[in-house]
Amino acid sequence: MEPAAGKPSFMRNILVRVLLFGVLVIGVRFAYVVTIRGESCDLGDFCFFSLPDNFNITGAGKIGPSAIVVKDAVRSTSTAPSRVDLWTSKGWRKAVQFYSSVFQDLIVDGYLTPNSKSLCVETSSGQDVFALREIGVVDAIGTAKKKSPPLVVSALPSRQPFDGETFDFVFSGGGAFDKVMRPLDFASEITRTLKPEGFLVVHTKTKDGYSFNSFVDLFNCCTVVKTREIHGIDSSMPYIREIVLKKEPGILRHGTSKSHSNSVNKCSVPGHKKELFQKAEQLIAEEPLKPWITLKRNIKNIKYLASMVDISFKQRYVYIDVGARSYGSSIGSWFRKQYPKQNKTFEVYAIEADKTFHYEYKLKKGVTLLPYAAWVKNETLFFEINQDPGHKEVEKGRGMGRIQPGQSSAGSGDKIVDQIEGFDFANWLKNSVSERDFVVMKMDVEGTEFDLIPRLFETGAICLIDEIFLECHYNRWQRCCPGERSAKYQKTYDQCLDLFSQLRKSGVLVHQWW
Repeated sequence: MEPAAGKPSFMRNILVRVLLFGVLVIGVRFAYVVTIRGESCDLGDFCFFSLPDNFNITGAGKIGPSAIVVKDAVRSTSTAPSRVDLWTSKGWRKAVQFYSSVFQDLIVDGYLTPNSKSLCVETSSGQDVFALREIGVVDAIGTAKKKSPPLVVSALPSRQPFDGETFDFVFSGGGAFDKVMRPLDFASEITRTLKPEGFLVVHTKTKDGYSFNSFVDLFNCCTVVKTREIHGIDSSMPYIREIVLKKEPGILRHGTSKSHSNSVNKCSVPGHKKELFQKAEQLIAEEPLKPWITLKRNIKNIKYLASMVDISFKQRYVYIDVGARSYGSSIGSWFRKQYPKQNKTFEVYAIEADKTFHYEYKLKKGVTLLPYAAWVKNETLFFEINQDPGHKEVEKGRGMGRIQPGQSSAGSGDKIVDQIEGFDFANWLKNSVSERDFVVMKMDVEGTEFDLIPRLFETGAICLIDEIFLECHYNRWQRCCPGERSAKYQKTYDQCLDLFSQLRKSGVLVHQWW
């Protein structure tokens, strides 16, 4: 008679099946946590083990993108809000689908491949990184000030945590370049991490030719290979200009400025500037019989450059007041209050030789006073101050001063003559600003403009100025004495008009000031 072995065998089968089912459940849970949620292994996630915080699969040396993802993923815990809800939300999926479409077009055009080591900069949530991985570009990572593991690691725009020439493809979406404070530093850092012959793709809001060329000037090591206009994700950015650049070996490195002048005293005038001048107010061709009225009214017609173009891609913003007089004369009363600065902080320089106004500037923050006379070279000058009948009244009854080279320092009648120091203004300008800066200038120098402007052309410093508000002094009709011209100035209105026309032909937006 055989032993009854049925019951133990049945129990063993039940236990084996239960054990196998448990292993299956844990395996599915493990796969869900690691591959779907992107979280780390810990006790709360029913994982068999947890990795140490300092785990790094790339070995010694500077941290790489893959290692950063692993490290950030490991530090995530089950107490953090679930990213599954975020990654499956309607807004998230809409953004991912948008970027997927963008990247697939770039793959078709040959600017991106599944094997491209890719970086997305200033991406707050990482939809673009997610889209890259979803379409098969698996070696992709994003950076932003606030990390969002495992897609985005923490980094400042001008300090990316990667070695030079690391990435084949870099993407900047969401108008990130329109928002950064120092776009040149951002551009330099991006191109540092980009491999030679790698591609950079930027989405920006800019529409006008001036801002487009300002943007391109940030990338002297790259060439533009394609631009196109596309619809944005939502109403916050309905219009997008997509710019594709290629890093070319053997040309200017990032951060090196290129010159836009093609000779010592001539600036090149690109087409976008010529189009811009067509939008500007017309110069007053005929001499006004009542200039104190006509020129003052003309100020209302001025089309400011910053009201016509986007100036976001400039490195610095500089306002220079040549012949500033008191703070309230033009800096406080006009530039601070009326000039459209697009929320940019301008460095302000006041150039004023009259000692009467120097103390006031010591009390004004954000203004650098140059207590000298703008001149064509460094030398001692004589500064003549007198009252001119019909001329505008100024602070403390003091008349407008003008330079008188080689004159005796003795005053006569109602004239006051001071000895002052003049400096080479054109040379100072070339050492103080660059073509990547946005430079606005107001010039009211009582006739010295006919010395200073030619000197700016001679040295090429004129190419550094974007916009000038120029008061040109000529033998105008006097307000006090009908039918009589001022004997203070020898130049004619036609000579002033020639000066204005010459400036505009050279690519400088000049306005007739009063």
